[in-house]
Amino acid sequence: MMRKELSERSDYIIALLSEEGALSAAELSERLAVSVQTIRADLRALDDAALVQRRNGRVQLRQQSENIGYHPRARMSRQEKQRIALAVKNLIPDGARVALGTGTTVEHCALFLASHKNLFVASNSIHAVCALQNASGVAVEMAGGSVRMRDLDMIGAAALEFYAKYRVDYAVFSCGGLSSSGAVLDYNSDEVLARKAIANCANTTILVADMEKADLDLACQHGHLWEYDFIVTTAELRADVVQNCARYACQIISV
Repeated sequence: MMRKELSERSDYIIALLSEEGALSAAELSERLAVSVQTIRADLRALDDAALVQRRNGRVQLRQQSENIGYHPRARMSRQEKQRIALAVKNLIPDGARVALGTGTTVEHCALFLASHKNLFVASNSIHAVCALQNASGVAVEMAGGSVRMRDLDMIGAAALEFYAKYRVDYAVFSCGGLSSSGAVLDYNSDEVLARKAIANCANTTILVADMEKADLDLACQHGHLWEYDFIVTTAELRADVVQNCARYACQIISV
C-alpha cells in the first residue's frame, strides 16, 4: 500500500471517529471498504502517533489540546458547512469590508463570498485567501508572522496585532466548540486570542458553527454566544441559550 493511500485513509478514520465517537475495526472496515487486517494496521500506526486509543475492541480519538488535522475536518459535515456559508453570503453585501478567520467552515464562507464584487478582505487564513482567488475586484490583506503549518493560518499574537490595524463591516469566524450553556470554547489560548482579535475589529460579528462543535469538552473558554451579533449554526441550542441570545439582540440563524 502506498504511503499516500495510507495517509488519506487515516484522515478518513480520524474524521469518522470525530463524528461517531467510537467504532470497532469491523465497522471501520465496512465504512472504508478495506479488510479488517488493513484497518488494524492503520490503527496501530495512529495509536503509535498518539492520535487514537483502543479499548474493549473499539477505537476512539485521544483527548488532545489541538483540533484534528485540517483535511479530515474539511471532509466532515460538508453539506452543513455549505448551508452555513450560503446564509453568511446572504448577510454580507457587495463592496463590504470583511474579516475572515480560520477553519474549514470559514473557508466555505470564503468560497461563497467569491461571487461578491469589490470586497475588502482581511484574513489570517491561507485557505480563506485562496478561496477568494477568483472574486471580482477583491482586495486582500493577510496576516504575517509564523504559520501554523497544520492549518495554514496565523493565530495568537500575530492575529491580535494584524486585526488591530483594521476596522471592517463584518467579521466571520468559528470556534473550537460550544458548551450546552452557550459558552464559546477553543482548544488553546492562541485560538482564543485570534477569536477576540477578529471580533474586536468588526461592526458586525458572525460566529459560524456546525453541529460537530456542540457539547465539546475543551480546555479554553472565553465569552458566550449572545456576545456576538449573529450565530449561524446547524447545532441545536438549549432554550435558555436561545432566550439569552434574544435578550442581548444576538440573532440565531439555524440552517
